[in-house]
Amino acid sequence: MKKPVVALVGRPNVGKSTLFNRLVGKRISIIEDTPGITRDRIYSMVNYNDYSFHLIDTGGIDIGEGDFNKDIKAQALLAVDEADVVLFIVDGKEGLTANDYVVKDMLIKSNKDIIVVINKVDSKLAKDNLYDFYELGFDKYIEVSAEQNIGIGKLLDEITKDFKKIDFDDYENQVIKFSVIGRPNVGKSSLVNAILNEDRVLVGNVAGTTRDAIDMPFTYHNQEFVVIDTAGMRKRGKIYENVEKYSLLRALKAIDRSDVCLLVIDAKEGIIEHDKHIASYALEAGKAIIIVVNKWDTIDNKDEAMKFFTKEIRNNFQFMTFAPIIFLSALTKKRIHTLMPEILRVYENSKKEIKTSLLNDVITDAYLLNLPPSYKGKRLKIYFSNQVSIQPPTFNIQVNSKGLIHFSYKRYLENKIRESFDFEGTPIVLQFKNKAEE
Repeated sequence: MKKPVVALVGRPNVGKSTLFNRLVGKRISIIEDTPGITRDRIYSMVNYNDYSFHLIDTGGIDIGEGDFNKDIKAQALLAVDEADVVLFIVDGKEGLTANDYVVKDMLIKSNKDIIVVINKVDSKLAKDNLYDFYELGFDKYIEVSAEQNIGIGKLLDEITKDFKKIDFDDYENQVIKFSVIGRPNVGKSSLVNAILNEDRVLVGNVAGTTRDAIDMPFTYHNQEFVVIDTAGMRKRGKIYENVEKYSLLRALKAIDRSDVCLLVIDAKEGIIEHDKHIASYALEAGKAIIIVVNKWDTIDNKDEAMKFFTKEIRNNFQFMTFAPIIFLSALTKKRIHTLMPEILRVYENSKKEIKTSLLNDVITDAYLLNLPPSYKGKRLKIYFSNQVSIQPPTFNIQVNSKGLIHFSYKRYLENKIRESFDFEGTPIVLQFKNKAEE
């Protein structure tokens, strides 16, 4: 399912990052009174009513000279190019400035759906400046205070009013889509070529050769697949080329469109912190995941190395111990035959449905085997469980009080479900509801 993209643009210090955090519902952007503090585009997902969209925060556009200002403007232009809706943020407290007109000229040329968001309207000065902003010549204006949460609902209504609640992908439901994700130069494009058994993707030794997400349909054992090759995701702060900044959003959108994500790790370099960050994108999206250790041809004493790597991966990726590990060499195609059957298996697991009676038996047995500790004289009681969705498999568990759920007991129940049913490769979600809510 494709999700729309919304970009926030404007001159420095108009409150873009504060608005970004308000729309997302958590503090992600760095907020500081110094203009230009947001130096990189920041991405997140916004869920509102029946809608969901990608949100991009951008650095402030300044008419000042220097490579830094040029880079920020270039980044913002790329964000606008990718966006379906652009929020042009202006400062109601300060009023119109020369920089606002620079942003206006850039946005008029874009031919995108523009909403002028007049921020800081809680200020007394804003009342005197409001009508000046209509000189910008756009059709849509919304008054908000991101700091005070004023007008945010109205803004979200305006953003989503033309979005489709259900926007199906270009492929039929029976087509399995998987993306190849990972940091630059771990061999993602080589892996795609090995899967397709032909050189369909440009491969080079320079990190970042692939600039965009590329869809490649193929058939394996009479099953239709689409492999999505993505640009390597660089750690924020180490991205110097504007196009690579653009590639991160493309990669996130590729994850969103996938049924299965292959997280590629370089056997020579080993695991680094950013591998975990990339994995978290796929996990948060609820996707089935396979960890692929590539360049296995460069490793000596493979039996011992495999034990070592498996232990290291389990230690570093404790948040997704469900993900199977595949060791292969895309270059020599050694062990490449183990990959496709595993993709098919974890895909099927992500769509698995458990009968309510079987699920309740497992949960009840787990509960009786290990009663949760009492808290202030109260003990958690579990009444009923049922599966409510797939991809990822999601279970509702009816209890006497959600407040009595400890994370360790939630993890215990998840482990018991996994012991009873094969959910390898897919995250599962446990949702606890009070009996009174039903």
